[in-house]
Amino acid sequence: MKDAFGAPQSLLVLGGTSEIGLATARRLIAHRTRTVWLAGRPSPALDAAADDLRGRGAYVQTVAFDALDTESHETVLGKIFTEGDIDMVLLAFGIPGDQERDEEEPLAAVRVAQTNYTGAVSAGLVCAGALQAQGHGSLVVLSSVAGERARRADFIYGSSKAGLDVFTQGLGDALHGTGVHVMVVRPGLVVPDAAVARGVGLRGAGGPLATIPFTRTPLVTTPGAVADAIVTGLRRRSETVWVPGALRAVMSALRHVPRPLFRRLPV
Repeated sequence: MKDAFGAPQSLLVLGGTSEIGLATARRLIAHRTRTVWLAGRPSPALDAAADDLRGRGAYVQTVAFDALDTESHETVLGKIFTEGDIDMVLLAFGIPGDQERDEEEPLAAVRVAQTNYTGAVSAGLVCAGALQAQGHGSLVVLSSVAGERARRADFIYGSSKAGLDVFTQGLGDALHGTGVHVMVVRPGLVVPDAAVARGVGLRGAGGPLATIPFTRTPLVTTPGAVADAIVTGLRRRSETVWVPGALRAVMSALRHVPRPLFRRLPV
């Protein structure tokens, strides 16, 4: 259960090596979260993430979890909930894919879709059912601004996030009144915190954006900023969180731009 200050006492991160997931875990531990489950593919990175969180005072366990192995989700995730109530589930796994390669190799595109959408639907429903059974908790799902409108540069990834976003909204409606809080998070382009601190431009992005510093475009955010927004959204019991917040207005405008003009925009 949450403590007297509203902070979750237990956290399950699906995607245990996710930078956003781990940044969120660190912040929640600082706010008195004491038990953390990191679910992901076994790896040195997963072990290192667990050790880091243990060093911050949390009791941390890792569990082998594969988003693509949907037949195992009910068993693997169900076992976690039998260990005790989970106050918050953060669905943070996903892969960006490679647009150029994925267009040429349909099976690679299918892997993006199955990981980001099918795997997330499966895991999300399993966790939602467990949260509903215990009568409380929050399910936080990382979507993306890429799902708001198709872009030539990443429409395969964006389509998977669009599906996930709609699924999460519908799931939130289905669970309304059950005691389970569902929140969808829509970050912009996520870059390392250190890169923003150095004021580095959008290297490798190509086009006009290549010369724009991170701090001067409203489409860019960092794992730390997303984690802060998640913590704030939890406290407010928000249903939708945009990171940075200016994206709400930006995307509201972009959704209405005619397609011929939209194709020419450097977004």
